[in-house]
This record gives sequence, structure tokens and C-alpha cells, in this order.
Amino acid sequence: MNARIGEIADGIFRLSVRVDAIAPPAGFTFNHFVVLGDEPLLFHAGLRGMFPVLREALGHLIPPEKLRWISFGHYEADECGAMNEWLAVAPRAEVAHGQTGCMVSLNDMADRLPRVLQDGEVIDLGKGRRVRYVDTPHIPHGWDAGVLYEEASGTLLCGDLFTQVGDGPALTGSDIVGPAIATEDYFRFSSLNPGMGRTIRRLAEISPRTLALMHGPSFAGDCAAALRDLADDYDARVRASLSVT
Repeated sequence: MNARIGEIADGIFRLSVRVDAIAPPAGFTFNHFVVLGDEPLLFHAGLRGMFPVLREALGHLIPPEKLRWISFGHYEADECGAMNEWLAVAPRAEVAHGQTGCMVSLNDMADRLPRVLQDGEVIDLGKGRRVRYVDTPHIPHGWDAGVLYEEASGTLLCGDLFTQVGDGPALTGSDIVGPAIATEDYFRFSSLNPGMGRTIRRLAEISPRTLALMHGPSFAGDCAAALRDLADDYDARVRASLSVT
């Protein structure tokens, strides 16, 4: 197992680990993102079993002990399983997450108390880097879900949105909506609810320039259109589920 390093936007790097045993023969990628700055941030702490390879990969970018912030989309093993390992090697690091995630999980599970982020709150990473927290409950799953938007590069760290199987380049301009729809059909991983489309369209209004996917290649292109198309698909799924008797 190894982690490939790729820059997906200015100062934002993807650490990607492929697991062949998931969804064979296509396989499945687990991506973790480093936002550089005076106070570097890691988005997705990763599984505990991946920690050694991720720590080694991070060491090619910054000394791991310099990590300042740890965040993720929601409380789930592949997103935050190794958060305490990171807290142990980075003595100044803090976990940062939304109010629900901190209240129901992180206040107890994190070895140091997390920073509670309100919807729209910004962390200034220095060197012109600012990440804004956006609350997205139940999108695509987990009532504690949220995303981060890095303002300088226009990068939306969008967690499990647009999940797809298979591997690919660190960054693509190709369609990510079709593969995401196919993967939803395969895994059925989303919590369908009437607010899905509205919440995803709220992200489209940010008009990001890059979408950083946890599972699949990051995307540079018309991100707002991709988000709206994904919202339309989820709206159709919700309507279909409500019509079943």
C-alpha cells in the first residue's frame, strides 16, 4: 500500500490510496487533502490502517508535526479513524468540525477537544489561505456532515459527494456526474431526504473552481453545473422513493 501525491489546486495536495479489494475489478480510492499555509490543514484523517503510509506521504510536503488542523466530512472510519494518531504526532493540531459532529462524537472520541465550527465560520490558515465550513446535514449521509471551501483556490473539499469507483488521475476535466450516479446505484450509500437537492444547490451557488473528491479524481471545470446535475439526480431518486407504495 502506498499513497500517491498530486497537486489538484495551488497549494492543495491529494494523498491517494487505492484499495483493489473494494468494488473489484475497478477498485476504490481513498483521498486525503493537505491545504498548505502557516497552519496546514488535513481534510480526511483516513483509516487507522492507512496512517503509516499517509504520514510518510505528508512528510514529503511538510513535517507531520507541523500539522495544525484536522477536518473531515463526517464521523466515519475512513474519514477520521486516524485522527488521534495525527493528534499524537502533531502536538499543536486540533480537530475542527461542525457542532453536531462535535456534540455526538468528537467531544468524546478525539483525544483533544475539537474546535466547534458554526455554519459559514472561517479558519485562517495564513499565507492567504482561508477555509470556510458549510453545514450539509445528511448530505450524502451522516447528520453531522459538512464540507470545507478553500477560498483562495476556489476548491470545495466535498467529502463523499460524487463518489465513484475505480482509479484515475489526481485531477480531471471529464464527467464526474455519470460515474457518481452509477456508483450510487452500486453502493446505495446516500441518505435520501427531501432536502438533498436544495443543500447541494447551495454548494453550487458558491461557484467553486475545483471539486476535491474523497473517492475518485478531483474535478476542474464547471463545478456549479456538476453540482446542480447531481442535485437533479438526487431529487429524482427522492421522488421515486416517495412514489413507492
